[in-house]
Amino acid sequence: METFASNVVRGLYASCVTLNRLKDAHSAYLRQHADNPVDWWEWSPEAFEEARRRDVPIFLSVGYAACHWCHVMAHESFENDEIAAYLNQNFVAIKVDREERPDVDSIYMSATQAVSGHGGWPMSVFLQPDGRAFMAGTYYPPVDRQGHPGFLRLMQAMHDGWENQRPLIDRQTDEISRAVEQELSVLDRLQPATSSALQDGVDVLESNLVAACDEFGGFSRAPKFPRPSYVTSLLSRLHHAAVKAVVTLTLDAMSRRGLYDHLRGGFARYSVDAKWHVPHFEKMLSDQALLALVYLRADRAMGGGTPWRAVALDTLEFVRTDLRLPLGFASSLDADSNGEEGAHTTWTPDEVKAALEAAGLHELIDDTLYRYELHGDATFEGRYIPQLAPGVPFATPAEFVPVRAALCAVRALRPQPGRDDKVILEWNAMTAVALFETFEPALVEDAIQLLDDLTASHNVEGVWYRTDGRTSHATAADLAWFAIALTSAFEATGDDIYLDRSVAVAEYLLENHWEGGLPTSETPHSGTGILSSSKSQSDLPWRARDVFDGATPSGYATATMAFARLAKLTGEVRYLLSAERLIELARPLITEHPTAVPDLLEAALFHEQGLEVVIPGASGPLLDEARRAFIPHGVLVHGSGGSPLLQGRTVGSAYVCRNNSCQTPVDSPVALRRQLASVPQEEAS
Repeated sequence: METFASNVVRGLYASCVTLNRLKDAHSAYLRQHADNPVDWWEWSPEAFEEARRRDVPIFLSVGYAACHWCHVMAHESFENDEIAAYLNQNFVAIKVDREERPDVDSIYMSATQAVSGHGGWPMSVFLQPDGRAFMAGTYYPPVDRQGHPGFLRLMQAMHDGWENQRPLIDRQTDEISRAVEQELSVLDRLQPATSSALQDGVDVLESNLVAACDEFGGFSRAPKFPRPSYVTSLLSRLHHAAVKAVVTLTLDAMSRRGLYDHLRGGFARYSVDAKWHVPHFEKMLSDQALLALVYLRADRAMGGGTPWRAVALDTLEFVRTDLRLPLGFASSLDADSNGEEGAHTTWTPDEVKAALEAAGLHELIDDTLYRYELHGDATFEGRYIPQLAPGVPFATPAEFVPVRAALCAVRALRPQPGRDDKVILEWNAMTAVALFETFEPALVEDAIQLLDDLTASHNVEGVWYRTDGRTSHATAADLAWFAIALTSAFEATGDDIYLDRSVAVAEYLLENHWEGGLPTSETPHSGTGILSSSKSQSDLPWRARDVFDGATPSGYATATMAFARLAKLTGEVRYLLSAERLIELARPLITEHPTAVPDLLEAALFHEQGLEVVIPGASGPLLDEARRAFIPHGVLVHGSGGSPLLQGRTVGSAYVCRNNSCQTPVDSPVALRRQLASVPQEEAS
């Protein structure tokens, strides 16, 4: 029998189901919002259909689990009953994890930058039901504050415009859409370069970076982000004194000051000040991988003996302990713990004294306060952020190992930051490359296992996915990084199986992301580039060719590098022509605006200048010497597999070649070292 009470209960139950639409989402960021009073939808055709059915605009909120200001806006606005009620009544609200859907993020970041002149997260965008934006911004406070409009007042204005000024909304939508389309089609609008020589791009980038570096290292004012791609681009120019000074200053500053976690290891996302002292405390897997890589390579470029290899190994140890999952590594640690930013990492001198006294290390209290600069004026909200005092070594001295353990034990008892456990193919593949480049047997084994685990978790019936949740198809960056990681496995082991697997991934990348016809010897100018998202990803209003490099290399640059590496390792013309076509399309950017595409410039240099170092036969002193050397652009092939580079070579000799032209074979580590050091850097054409 139907009763008023039963109808109320049924209605409340239906409401609860609706309001918990995110509770089973794979993304930790989406699940964080499951209990909001906001009626969130995931990015889906159903959400857009709901907006069309109701004839209301969409409010799109994009963020990620470790984002501090995303949490602030969630607490201030999305947990506010009044704001949520207005949002639910007048909009369809969609929540997106930018790490899970970088393709969605990229499109609407273009809209946000077109409207406000800058971007960031949380990203807040108002859309027509067809997915086109008519207003966009980032963080909004709940009420008007410090010149920023309150979120409720902004929504009221958007609703009024939708109801009463629709033609104005439509005109604004068209204007923003044109700006987005121009941004996404930048390759189609490039004018021919005044010079096509890559060397011009190399010179411009070096000049720009040396000029941008301030007295504290790095390449921007506060907030200051690590840009490992910029440092990498300078490593082959260390014979210039100014470049060497910039690299040394920047790498030392980032690893010795508060940006680095001197107790648990690993880098924070960025520094809020210019001196690298006060970090924004979130830690991203992508940053750890790319920074470990640049520190390893910089140490080799300097001839070894720097502290930078220790920085890389300590960073990777943090990844292997704090981010490890059964099948891969977690994507991030939050900036906040128990609602306070950085509360898990900061100290007072009294807390340090208590921890060391409890561990029986009283005699090391003063030395500890000195080593980590936990004295003088407090540096963060009345507390201290550990950083290294001038002159003390980066590597933890033996007598400080128990100190570090005691402080870490106390830290472990504090409320811990949240961890986002989604396994991103791109970032894990980056990590595998860094593990391989240590040449440490245990870490190489970890990398090999990681590649096998990623294949098991991210490939189902021949389809590649971005995360282990398999909610969206793999991006170009996911596939290209995985292909590169497999070539690194081949270089590390000499086992052809990894080269074969890399070829299979590259073929999948071409099939699912190449736009237009593939270039051939007869039609080398075919194709218009690499699409960031898969052709099978059918829920996007636009398709982007993500060419600009940012905190991570673009999918376009990474694909170019993957094809260039495979061209050298396999001799396959299709990869050579694919790399050449991608470089050709973007050459005006590479030569005239290299600061925007440093990773693409590196890929182009690899393609045109890259060495092939070939050492047939079993591992030995020649291979050890080659691994110690800094080869900025090149591949290392050894063993007795089927690579064409090994054919006709003599065991016991090493061959240094470039573009099918080889120097005289050598048979001693000393001779190989001299030959690698004397290889001229060709003028980049």
